[in-house]
Amino acid sequence: MTRDSTKIYSMAKKHNFGAGPCILPQEVFQQAAKAVLDFNGLSILEVSHRDKDFMAVMEEARMLVKKVLNVPDDYTVLYLQGGASLGFLIAAMNMCGKNRKAAYVETGVWAKKAAKEAKLAGLTVDTIANSADKNYSYIPKGFKIGADYDYVHYTSNNTIYGTQFREFPKSNIPLVCDMSSDIFSKKINVADYHIIYAGAQKNLGPAGATLFIVKNSVLGNSTYANIPSYLDLKNHAENESMYNTPPCFSVYVSMLNLRHLIANGGLEAMEKKNEKKAALLYAEIDSNPLFKGTVEKEDRSNMNVCFVCKDESLTEQFQLMCKEAGLIGLKGHRSVGGFRASLYNACEISDVEVLVNTMKSFAKKNVAVNS
Repeated sequence: MTRDSTKIYSMAKKHNFGAGPCILPQEVFQQAAKAVLDFNGLSILEVSHRDKDFMAVMEEARMLVKKVLNVPDDYTVLYLQGGASLGFLIAAMNMCGKNRKAAYVETGVWAKKAAKEAKLAGLTVDTIANSADKNYSYIPKGFKIGADYDYVHYTSNNTIYGTQFREFPKSNIPLVCDMSSDIFSKKINVADYHIIYAGAQKNLGPAGATLFIVKNSVLGNSTYANIPSYLDLKNHAENESMYNTPPCFSVYVSMLNLRHLIANGGLEAMEKKNEKKAALLYAEIDSNPLFKGTVEKEDRSNMNVCFVCKDESLTEQFQLMCKEAGLIGLKGHRSVGGFRASLYNACEISDVEVLVNTMKSFAKKNVAVNS
């Protein structure tokens, strides 16, 4: 691998479509790399989280989330550890109300795991909608939300299966959402939710930090008996994400990435870019005689595009062609097979164009051979 002062990647361009951890803009990588060597005289990896310089980082990282997402004043932004997998349990315990009962929409593995954690916490959990009957290839619609739930939970985007909610049914029940794989990819109305949580490692920053956006009325109002101190969001809010040592590097890089997002047009520009990337790739999938999508068209994700070869015997051959073109991370999850192109924010239209051109070349080669 060749490196110089301006590039920190291989001179042979790689196009990363992996589902995670994140890809980030090169400018952010460069700034982060510099801080590893020198962050006001120390490495960002060794600076104390109680140092005034890092406390300023934490404050800015929280403030930028509020700015980018237009978070209302009666919400608190937190950076915690544990990933969304711990968030499943944190959300359930903090949203536990007088009914100790929750509704979950099961649209994939992560949504199913979230419901499992709520059950382990002792809540009564109803799965009010489920798309497992068709291997989670669609988003359930037309389901009803009863009035006796403390909250309803859903996963906004499904990284494994390639589906994404366009909207969620309105109700008077508090709404909780795991937005790990599509937060910061489009505009959202934070006021619709009581808790939003998301692992950083898709569109925000390196793995290690988990973002929570919590309505203040939630804090301290759980009826759950004896919430462990670390799992009580009230403790984290009172300590401004400093209840324990935070994931300092992940928070720092998240701050840099949010600065970059704002400087490049914010969510409005990013949403247009993401829609353009997804439209380009889906158009090729639909027109190419060798490929087909795996989910209902109306429920297709703009973040994780899943597709397969119509003739499975060609899968390995296309994988090899992708590798030769520098296309990385395209192998589909074992639950779906085929291919998955993750189009997170830092994925450029030029990357998608390389993939599309490779698909065209593959079709031209194989259709000609078989005709």
